[in-house]
Amino acid sequence: MSDIKLGFVVSEFNRDLTSQMETLGREHAAFLGASVEKTLYVPGVFDMPLAVKKLAEDSDIDAVVTVGCVIQGATRHDEIVIQHASRKMADLALENNKPVTLGISGPGMSRLDAHERVDYAKRAVEAAVKMVRMLRS
Repeated sequence: MSDIKLGFVVSEFNRDLTSQMETLGREHAAFLGASVEKTLYVPGVFDMPLAVKKLAEDSDIDAVVTVGCVIQGATRHDEIVIQHASRKMADLALENNKPVTLGISGPGMSRLDAHERVDYAKRAVEAAVKMVRMLRS
């Protein structure tokens, strides 16, 4: 049994990419000796903060990892989504004294860029594990 318990919040938008990201994140968690205890799926990155809040308030979860990608469109919508969602998630980390890591690629990226960045989930898992260990020491 792992001593670091993670919660994942995964965006279903661009699921072809986020499923790869989720798989890589889960594999990396196991490699680092952490376990993914709970996973919540949300429609998109903008919808993540409420699910992050739910997991951050869960005493059985040590850190929350977000997994998603925001691809650039014809407007600057991608920038707004990332800016507001990431800010709220940072606030939730501080409010709950629990790491919330950003495994979200974008903004300003094409679909090809997104394919090349599926490893962002691994980085987020690694950051979560390091933060839990740092907070425990």
